[in-house]
Amino acid sequence: MEGINMVKNKILLGFLSIFAVFLMAACGNGETQPNEDEESQSTETESSSEEEMESDSEGHMEHSAGEMSSSGEVPEDLKEAENPTYAVGSQAIIEAEHMQGMDGAEATIYGAFDTTVYTVSYTPTNGEELVENHKWVIHEELEEPGEDPLEPGDEAVMNASHMEGMEGATATIDSAEKTTVYMVDFVTTDTEEEVHNHKWVTESELTPIE
Repeated sequence: MEGINMVKNKILLGFLSIFAVFLMAACGNGETQPNEDEESQSTETESSSEEEMESDSEGHMEHSAGEMSSSGEVPEDLKEAENPTYAVGSQAIIEAEHMQGMDGAEATIYGAFDTTVYTVSYTPTNGEELVENHKWVIHEELEEPGEDPLEPGDEAVMNASHMEGMEGATATIDSAEKTTVYMVDFVTTDTEEEVHNHKWVTESELTPIE
C-alpha cells in the first residue's frame, strides 16, 4: 500500500509541477504583451511627433537661396524708416528660419522701412499646395489694401513675388504687426550661398553683433 501511495504522490506532484509551469507561462505572456504594446505605441507617438515637426518647418525651410534673393525694388509708397535700430549699411545677426542656413547668419542691412507686416496663408497660382503662415508680406505688397492695417482673417490679393506662384494669389491674413522691416544681404551658414536683398526680416528677428 505504501508503494502505491508513493506512486500516487509522485504522479500528483508531477501534475502540480506541470500546472505550475503553465501558470507561470500564462502570467509571463500576460505581462509581456502590454509592455510590447506600450513600446509600440511610444514608438508610433515619437514618429508622429517627428513628422509633425518636419511638416511644420517645411513651410519656411524649403526656400532656396535663389528664391530668397530679390532685385531690391520696393513699392513706391513704402516709407523708409527715419531712425531704424539697424541703420542701412550696418550689420546684425539674423535669428529667423525662413530658410535653411539663415538662422545665425550675419546680415548687412540694405533697406529699413516702417510698415505693417503680415504672416499669410495662400494657395499658389502655379498649382502647388497651400502655404501656411508665410513670413513676411508687407501692407504695401497687397492690392488696394486701404490705409488701415488688415486684421487676422481678412483677405487680399498679393502683388509680391517672393516665391513662385505668390503674385496674384489671394492671401488670408494670419497675423499683423506694425514694425520696422529690413531688406538684407547675407551668406547662408550651411552652403555659404549669397542671398541678396532678402525681403523681409523684422526688427525682432535681428540682434546686434557683439
